[in-house]
Formats: sequence, C-alpha cells, structure tokens
Amino acid sequence: MARECWFRFVGSWLFFAALATAAVGGWAFCAPQVTATPPAGPSGYHLIKTIKVGGEGSWDYLAFDSPTRRLFISRGTKVMVLDVDTEAIVGEIPDTPGVHGIALASEPGRGYTSNGMAGTISIFDLKTLQVIGHAQAEMNPDSIIYDPATKRVFAMNGRSGTATVVDTLTGTVIGTIEIGGKLEFAAADGKGHVYVNVENKSEEVEIDSKDMTVKAHWPLDPCKQPSGLAIDVQHRRLFAGCGNRMMAVIDADSGRLIATPPIGAGVDADAFDPGTGYAFASCGSGVLSVVHEDSPDQFTVVEDVPTAQGARTMALDPKTHQVFLVTGQFGPRPAATPENPRPFPALVPGSFAVLEFGD
Repeated sequence: MARECWFRFVGSWLFFAALATAAVGGWAFCAPQVTATPPAGPSGYHLIKTIKVGGEGSWDYLAFDSPTRRLFISRGTKVMVLDVDTEAIVGEIPDTPGVHGIALASEPGRGYTSNGMAGTISIFDLKTLQVIGHAQAEMNPDSIIYDPATKRVFAMNGRSGTATVVDTLTGTVIGTIEIGGKLEFAAADGKGHVYVNVENKSEEVEIDSKDMTVKAHWPLDPCKQPSGLAIDVQHRRLFAGCGNRMMAVIDADSGRLIATPPIGAGVDADAFDPGTGYAFASCGSGVLSVVHEDSPDQFTVVEDVPTAQGARTMALDPKTHQVFLVTGQFGPRPAATPENPRPFPALVPGSFAVLEFGD
C-alpha cells in the first residue's frame, strides 16, 4: 500500500476542508486504498471484503443495525445507509449539517443523529428512514446514544459541556445535564447509568439517566484524551480509547482503573463483543487493536490487525462478530498559506469505502 500522511489536533473529529471552518479538531489523512487482504492473526480477524461506497463529504461515527444488516455512516451533511450484504446504498438521512453520531432505538423504531454544525438532533423512522422530527440541542452535539433503561436519547454537546436528553416517546427535550469539558463518546449500561468521556480533562463521568444528574467524575490518569468508549455490561467494565496509545479499562461501579493495555495510534472508536470477550480499538494509524478480557480484572493484548490508515471509526455486529470500518484515499496536501497553515488534502473521488473484518 502507498504511504499515508496523517495528523491530529485536539478537539472533536471532523474531516476535510469541506467542514474545516466548523470543526474544532479531528484527524485528517492522506490514506491509501486497500489492495490486498491482510493475513489473519491470532484473533483470526482479517479483511473479508472492501465495499466501494464513494460519495463526498466528511465522516465520523458509524452505527450498525443487526436485524436489518444496515450500516449507518455519517457523511458531513447526510447519513448514508448501506446494506452490507447486498453492498447497496438503501437510503439516506438528509439535511444533517456536521453530523457526528447516530443512535438507533429498536424498541420505539426510531433513529437519531447529532448535527454538530446545526446544534440539532434529527429523528427518523428506522424502517422507512424518513425524517419525522427534530429536537434542539446545544453547541456541537457529538456522541449520541439510546438508553434502554429510560427510553431516552442522550446527545453529548461537545462545545457546551452538556448533555441534551430527548424522550423517545414524544421526541421532545426533557432536560439538559451540566457536565463540563469536551465531551466525546458515551455508553449506556441499560440499568440507569450513562457514561461519557471528557477528552480535555481525561476523565470518565457517570450519569444517572433516570434522575438526569451527574453521579461521579473519575480521573483516568495515565490515560490522556479519551475518545472511544465501550462497555461490557455483564462484568461492569468500561473500555476507553486514549490518545496516548492505551486502552483504559474502568470499573463501571467504582471508577477504579483496572488496566491500560497498549493500542495503536490515533484511536477514535472502541467496541466490546460479549460473545468473544474481545475489546476493539480502531486506530487511524492503520490498525485494529484487539484486547481479550481473560477475566474482569485480567486483559491480554492479542494483536494489532492491519486495516488502512484513516480507518479510525467502526461499528460492531455482535451477532456475526464482524467489524466495519471506513476510510478513503486522498491526494497530496495543498501548500500551506498564512490563512490556512495546515490545509486538508482532497478526497480522491469515488475512493470512500467500507472495510469489513471478520474472523
């Protein structure tokens, strides 16, 4: 594969010149195109196929709907919906300026997007993909999740340091939670607790999702700049991807830091598969770090599976254990100017693709 240049600057994760003026930070890459299937490692995970998606715009979070085999992909001003089996785009959620995250709530049959540039939340029908409403968030809603314990959606407002809470039954905002700091990925345990990474404070925050109050602020030192977050609900373990190349494993009840296994550079998303005991970290440097939960207090680094540089967000299908990542190919970086000292390279037309990994 061709070499790729990449860089990081502090803030939320937005790509490319199209959104550069609105972004508070992110990863930008001059990424190669995957041309061969990497060999399977100790976990067995390897590239199964590359799905050419194409299209223009930035990308950020992914979400996977197991019953329909649909992958939801944020693309700057819209969300693309891909059937991963037929490899066809089956629809899109339009008018999502600066979209970051997608939350899927199967019980009410609704989906939600956090529209960072507009400060809004789009609500859509999960079957028809038709937008049926909007809710007002605060500045730069980033991560967004559904909490099944309360049937509420929590949007983490990156610039406001708050969480906007939406009732899924009415589609209305029912509260705002003051948290503080630059909020990143969130996770819910399904038992009335929501957790969120505070990137600029390197801490984990526990929220009571019923009372809509902050219960605890837990420092994550030596983890710095946590972004991705996943949870093992059964064993009460949180997995935070840290900017200084480690995965912080945290007790979800006490906040105790249990382990810090090493991972690749440029992590953005984390996932946990209860069926295999694997915790994943997708890293923009071009690896999928795999850590095994041997026991609730013992974790073993399995391997760094080669992916492609720039593939730093992912979604997991817990039924098939497949992992989906996205990236693209970029042209040369434009010359720097006083007005734009670090310009983004342009996305090569048609190069955006989904990478499907399995064991």
